[in-house]
Amino acid sequence: MSGQRGHELQLEAITQRFHDFVAVRDINLRIGAGELVALLGPSGCGKSTLLRIISGFMRQTEGRVLFDGEPVDHLSPSRRGVGIVFQNYALFPHLSIRQNIAYGLEVQGVAKAKRDARVDEMLALVHMSEFAGRFPRQLSGGQQQRVALARCLAVDPKILLLDEPFGALDKNLRLDMQIEVKRLQREYGITTVLVTHDQEEALSMADRVAVMSRGRVEQIASPTDIYDRPATLFVNQFVGSTNVLDGTVSTADADGSPVVALAGGRRIRVASDAPLTAGSAVRVSIRPEHLHLHAEAPGADALPGAVQTALPLGALVVYDLALEGGAALKVSVPRQRGEALLPAGAQVWAAPQPSAGYRAFPA
Repeated sequence: MSGQRGHELQLEAITQRFHDFVAVRDINLRIGAGELVALLGPSGCGKSTLLRIISGFMRQTEGRVLFDGEPVDHLSPSRRGVGIVFQNYALFPHLSIRQNIAYGLEVQGVAKAKRDARVDEMLALVHMSEFAGRFPRQLSGGQQQRVALARCLAVDPKILLLDEPFGALDKNLRLDMQIEVKRLQREYGITTVLVTHDQEEALSMADRVAVMSRGRVEQIASPTDIYDRPATLFVNQFVGSTNVLDGTVSTADADGSPVVALAGGRRIRVASDAPLTAGSAVRVSIRPEHLHLHAEAPGADALPGAVQTALPLGALVVYDLALEGGAALKVSVPRQRGEALLPAGAQVWAAPQPSAGYRAFPA
């Protein structure tokens, strides 16, 4: 095992074209040693293409891939020192668990004594020592995934690539494996790229999340920044649940905050990372959990509405409101035990929590 576990990964102006179709466009990304970065986005956004380029299974049209500042574009996948864990595990069915983990070491020509010691270390790392003599068909999906991870780590890769690794697992097992992989990644200190379309998976596991759309990185930031301060409307709508209301920039209030007029005439203050000009169309967003319900108007930014539906979801209740002008607004509030739900038709006011507010994006 090498002394330095984490290696820096850098993507410089990566573009991938397939005839007239551009799958990945001008991606610049630096991933620090020991960092776990998730590539998050819908199907077809380019995240799997980017993973294949990093691994060397696809040669990019433009740009460079560098490990620790050194280009690796001329190296084959086997010589790059990249380990990949796929959704379908890709274990050898005719080999035992021990033999599966040892396979890569044998290919590298590692001496038997050293190889056996390394396999023992990996089995212990993923808590599979007692299953060493079994075959993949005798293991559960989660156990097979642990073995696939151990086989990958055994050869001490510079970069670990996880390609939708938990997609085949049921919800409870998926959560257990996410916790397990996060533990192993931290314990082993290996630089990791996780490809996923599951926003909860990305937000819970990654140090930073790169949200991708149509071959571009829309935003890369910490999970909390991605959720609380989305840079674009796409990020805001793709990650988490949000309300989006159409409006027009009217003026600025006394402290300089932009003011937006919504359908129905109600005016609210908004925050925006982009410059907003009077008269321009915007889309105003606020998450359901960032709103409170009130019997009377608590302030200038409150919106009046009528309850259409109440959906009790365990510890929460989601209210669907109809606003002036016909727009819909969802509000998520904690459910108090024994408390009656608001009936359909109830008149209420929805207002942002003090620490939250409306965010506006150019339409």
